Amino acid sequence: MPNRAPGQRELVGFRVGEQAFCIDITSVLEIRGWTATTPLPGAPAYMKGVVNLRGTVLPIIDLASRLGLPSTEPSARHAIVVVRCGQRTVGLLVEGVSDIMQLDDAARQDPPNMGEAQGPGVVSGVFAVDSNLISLLDLDNLLPPIREAA
Repeated sequence: MPNRAPGQRELVGFRVGEQAFCIDITSVLEIRGWTATTPLPGAPAYMKGVVNLRGTVLPIIDLASRLGLPSTEPSARHAIVVVRCGQRTVGLLVEGVSDIMQLDDAARQDPPNMGEAQGPGVVSGVFAVDSNLISLLDLDNLLPPIREAA
């Protein structure tokens, strides 16, 4: 593992549609090629379905759909980023992983406050890298909370 300066974050960058996003590398368990999913009746629209990952049923989230972008029609060029998302392990369908980068946490800017009272958003910050903006996703807020059994 490369040496990291204090205040540096190691992030995995990827594309969803025309936008660049990143997540903390410590949340990433693995990166896999696209695998066809089995749909689950009654699942949220952003859930593509499930796959069998070494004996474990893994839900696959269409990250574009979850972020309010047009739904992804997956192909062989897409990737699944397997992450810890809160207390769950899920696969995120992305256009492809672009790189692993080290960015200074001091360069992270808060996302604009749009005055919505929806609670914490899925974007926790934005980095300006060269002429690109890269949104840092907050995986803890990506999925709704787990409902407790009654």
